[in-house]
Amino acid sequence: MVKIEPKPIVLAAAAHPDDIEFCFAGTLLLLKEAGCDIHMWNLANGCYGDMVHSRDEVAHIRWGEAQDSAKVAGAIAHPPLFDDLSIFYDRDSIAAVSAVVREIRPSIILTHSPNDYMEDHQNACRLVVTAAFSRGMPNHRTTPQQPTYDDSVRIYHAAPHGLRDGLGELFKPDFLIDIEPVIPTKGQMLNCHKSQKNWLEETQEMDAYIEEMISMSREMADRDYCDVVHAEGWRRHSHLGFCPPLYNPLDMLLTQNFYPISTTTPNSPRI
Repeated sequence: MVKIEPKPIVLAAAAHPDDIEFCFAGTLLLLKEAGCDIHMWNLANGCYGDMVHSRDEVAHIRWGEAQDSAKVAGAIAHPPLFDDLSIFYDRDSIAAVSAVVREIRPSIILTHSPNDYMEDHQNACRLVVTAAFSRGMPNHRTTPQQPTYDDSVRIYHAAPHGLRDGLGELFKPDFLIDIEPVIPTKGQMLNCHKSQKNWLEETQEMDAYIEEMISMSREMADRDYCDVVHAEGWRRHSHLGFCPPLYNPLDMLLTQNFYPISTTTPNSPRI
């Protein structure tokens, strides 16, 4: 039996302000209710997500919105490191991201899918995975330098926005988390990102910000194999280099909300 620390630390790491709220926040809120310490980190500052304000103004606005959302969740917010479209998988970025991961010392990481619809999301995922993999390597120097840690960490990948990758391939989760109990709070968190409403309406024809999030969670639940109304879908990263094979803390912490996907038994709840 794999044990979980009395108060696990969870890191939700995404590319841009509001990515967590769209794709991760329901699971994150349930983990908070289960007794975890939760951290929210957007690697990019959102500086290009506006048609009117300057880059610096937008970055300032969106950092304030991210902090407001974290307060709603009861999470610790961490400041971004990069501009939008400047999340690169390179030596300097790995060193910077690794420093933040070592500072937080998470045992659970929620992040983007490796196959997402945009490169910022994919590169944020790659950076966070590498940072977690190298967490115990003393010869991997971080910027700034942070001490290593050897605790187990399990990484979970969320569905892309729209539930498809950049080539239109359908996201196929390993399991669903029933987020129905926390949908109102997830909506409050997303509503903190008021600067994005007009941006998404103008650039992505997304007319109803909160309704889009709810619709996506409903589609994830409808698409797969359980009797829930709103769900977030997840895939488990390989355990190799991260944790024991049986370490699956979301199942252990969120037992009542956890629905494994069976390819042979449609509409079967977790037993």
